[in-house]
Amino acid sequence: MTAAAAPRTGDPERSTLGKAAHENFPVAPFFLPRAWREDLMAVYGFARLVDDIGDGDLAPGGADACLLGVSATEAEDRLVLLDAFEADLRRVFGDADGPPRHPLLRRLLPTVRRRSLTPEPFLGLIAANRQDQLVARYETYDDLLAYCELSANPVGRLVLAVTGAATPERIRRSDAICTALQIVEHLQDVAEDLGRDRVYLPAADMKRFHVREADLAQPTAGASVRALVAFEAQRASDLLNEGAPLVGSVHGRLRLLLAGFVAGGRAAIRAIAAAEYDVLPGPPKPGKLRLLREAGVTLRGEG
Repeated sequence: MTAAAAPRTGDPERSTLGKAAHENFPVAPFFLPRAWREDLMAVYGFARLVDDIGDGDLAPGGADACLLGVSATEAEDRLVLLDAFEADLRRVFGDADGPPRHPLLRRLLPTVRRRSLTPEPFLGLIAANRQDQLVARYETYDDLLAYCELSANPVGRLVLAVTGAATPERIRRSDAICTALQIVEHLQDVAEDLGRDRVYLPAADMKRFHVREADLAQPTAGASVRALVAFEAQRASDLLNEGAPLVGSVHGRLRLLLAGFVAGGRAAIRAIAAAEYDVLPGPPKPGKLRLLREAGVTLRGEG
């Protein structure tokens, strides 16, 4: 998830949840039942905080580290924080003594019980952020897909679980959508990721298109970089098309929510194409009209 900076506050729970309004995709839109919104926000709080730990984007002051029982001397060590966060998650599932320490995990506890959620998707998101501390480059597309299995697919699985819609076929479609959205986000954020010393474009593909890392550090993309981005964008588009039948398999408000995810990915790919695949000056973003058009196409089962 890519979020704009939310106002910093002394309340780590409010600071994290406040970022929901700046995400690429709606987290818990108004048209959903209140119970779904509350549970989706609880899941979002977990996912946002673990990403902030992994990216080093926690609110200043060390409140989150303190809540997790991490000393001030280790508060900047992301792996230590992730280990402490995982230990607190296990309290949610009764695998450790006492209640969760962090307020976002205390908020998650009733959701886990109400929806009979399992720890695996949450542990996957932690593993993805742990991997980000240890792996900064991906050799092949398959390697990247394995990373997306941890970093993206658990989110869709949790949405299906919270809404009571999970089936093996829906999970398979959801995984395709979530992986596509992750790839699109990587394409939008090539320059930002490089600034974090991370490159999510597979090295084998970079070699195929004669792209060097130095090319990614330029103000604008050359022909080779544009060709590579177009290639990866087509892969993401194919995955979205593979996953899109998920929308038609559900009804009512859930169908609107899932259509929004697919439409958001398709609109972002169109924005990248409209920028002639030059993502280096900044993330190409679709306008609201394009999003609405794509949502209509997705709801009609077209595209």
